[in-house]
Amino acid sequence: MKRFAIIGTAGFIAPRHLRAIKDTGNILVAALDKHDSVGILDSYSTEAEFFTEFERFDRHLEKLRHKGDGVDYVSICSPNYLHDAHVRFGLRIGADVICEKPLVLNPWNIDALCTAEEETGQHIYNILQLRLHPTIVELKRKIDSGPSDKVYDIDLTYITTRGRWYMSSWKGDVSKSGGIATNIGVHFFDMLSWIFGDAKGNTVHLAEPTRAAGFLQLKRANVRWLLSLNREDLPIEPEVGKPATFRSISIEGDELEFSEGFTDLHSESYRRILAGKGFGPSDVMSAIQIVSDIRDSIPTGLAGDYHPMAKGKG
Repeated sequence: MKRFAIIGTAGFIAPRHLRAIKDTGNILVAALDKHDSVGILDSYSTEAEFFTEFERFDRHLEKLRHKGDGVDYVSICSPNYLHDAHVRFGLRIGADVICEKPLVLNPWNIDALCTAEEETGQHIYNILQLRLHPTIVELKRKIDSGPSDKVYDIDLTYITTRGRWYMSSWKGDVSKSGGIATNIGVHFFDMLSWIFGDAKGNTVHLAEPTRAAGFLQLKRANVRWLLSLNREDLPIEPEVGKPATFRSISIEGDELEFSEGFTDLHSESYRRILAGKGFGPSDVMSAIQIVSDIRDSIPTGLAGDYHPMAKGKG
């Protein structure tokens, strides 16, 4: 049984990590969040110490370590811009680290984290759950066994409706979230570059706080992509009681159906990490470079090979 601490408990993604810790038969001993609305903890651990101040959390874990009872892993679910610092904290207290996407906002931070791994002897793991999705795994097998010189035409569309709170939170601050391409798109860009190779070209057609589109040229794929938080971009009205979300990847005109099968992927990620088969910092370099380049690009406008939904419905 491994001992876990978690940083970031009140947000959207934390319950998946809490469940993964429990599903893998391990124990949560400490949790940190500046917000105290964390009753979700009771579903997974009533014994975990809880802190709203980092300094007290730090002191508690150091005291445990000096008693020979420290934590084995620190799970990180904090805002994107804090991941780098929190990863380093976990390494410093002698723990391995499991970090939610994105590992960092900038590609140059990855080399520094690799150095920190070497210096501490600890390991950093990133959650890349799409790489474990059975449909995605089968797609990679198919592409790898197909013609090596074929370049595929792909349309990526991801619309996930968010309310007005979004822009008032850290997620609406590009310096903290990395912008929409990083915050909701990084796992798709990781999946595509994992299967079709590193980026050779990266054009941004549209860059707005809640909407972005562009053209990504990978080694073996040309990808027209659109990401949006706007309900009016949904091509179909969502079913009553279902999330107002539209997710589509079309490859050579054929729809890749992978809307199901996400429920247990964090738990599966933890199982692989605990077995020594997790994804390290170098695995995320391609995706972090892609989203960093998107963030730094000057939009060209709707010219060239742009996503068909980029014009909107007007």
